[in-house]
Amino acid sequence: MNGLRLEVDLDKVGDNTAQLVTRARQRGLSITATTKAMLGAPELAHVISAAGAVSLGDSRIENVERMIDAGIDHPMLLLRSPMPSQVDRVVRAGVTSLNTETQVLTALAAAARAQGRIHDVILMVELGDLREGLMPEQLDQAVSHVLGLPTLRLHGIGANLACRNGIEPTVENMGELSAIVDSVEAAFSVEIDLVSGGNSANLDWAFGASAIGRINNLRLGESILLGTEPLHRRPIPGLHTDAFTLIAEVIESQRKPTMPWGRSGQNSFGETVEAEDRGSVWQTILAIGRQDTDPTDMAAPDGVEILAASSDHLVVETRDRMCPGDEIRFVPGYSALLRSMTSPFVAKLLCQSDEDDLPGRGIP
Repeated sequence: MNGLRLEVDLDKVGDNTAQLVTRARQRGLSITATTKAMLGAPELAHVISAAGAVSLGDSRIENVERMIDAGIDHPMLLLRSPMPSQVDRVVRAGVTSLNTETQVLTALAAAARAQGRIHDVILMVELGDLREGLMPEQLDQAVSHVLGLPTLRLHGIGANLACRNGIEPTVENMGELSAIVDSVEAAFSVEIDLVSGGNSANLDWAFGASAIGRINNLRLGESILLGTEPLHRRPIPGLHTDAFTLIAEVIESQRKPTMPWGRSGQNSFGETVEAEDRGSVWQTILAIGRQDTDPTDMAAPDGVEILAASSDHLVVETRDRMCPGDEIRFVPGYSALLRSMTSPFVAKLLCQSDEDDLPGRGIP
């Protein structure tokens, strides 16, 4: 077994999904479960689909195609605006795409016409976080553009918050989204099927006492996978926060001083390090680094303190000497999980107790 690995408890992920789907349904909301943090792993897609997510969402068409090729037959959303170079693949995949640019919409319409298809789109509107989205005053023009393209169908309107500037979903900005939808329907005599209000950052608002208005869908990733909400990284009551475990192998453990010596400059990542003299400690090195994960976003077990990381080494302080080959288990946050899933050097082991063909199954 590879000493550097990510172990995934799919039962816990499925239970998190089912609980969130049930709570959301009580508020009139459906759930799109996002698969991008796990690179569209078909095993994950199967579990969260079975747990009640009405659709799957991913940012990359490559992940969508991976799920389709594995036989996942479930509605899918492409969460990032399609690259013009990939519009043929997006249309062929039969996904609904999130869009903000009329030029891309025109290209999607042309690809759909060439393939004899109708392509569903969701227009994203900016509500203050300043990542993707049409400014509200631009939305009518974009709606008119979509309605004028016979191979496109306006399926919904959505918004995204908290991902760039941490702007929180509130009664005010969610109310603005509802008002925008009402305005579009009145102006164009259309019915908007899907109003996607945002991501896991919306959960405090969604499960609160305020009316949800026109919003009927949320796109959830971190809350499903890690059992936390991203605004404050707080655990969500009743959800599993330990579905993922990142395991690294010890390659050195020596008693060393905490103060470096010699003339200092920047380290290999352009950082200037200020050390504190705490005497000698057991310094243990693990075979994992910044190329494999985000060392600042991992919870270490009791008795282990993360000190520093380079591209291939993680330096920790341990209570006692450890032997080469010993393992230390960390709980990754969202950033650490995302990077570990992307690293080809981290083995992935997906485990599920109630499926005979999945226990201990690794994925590339």
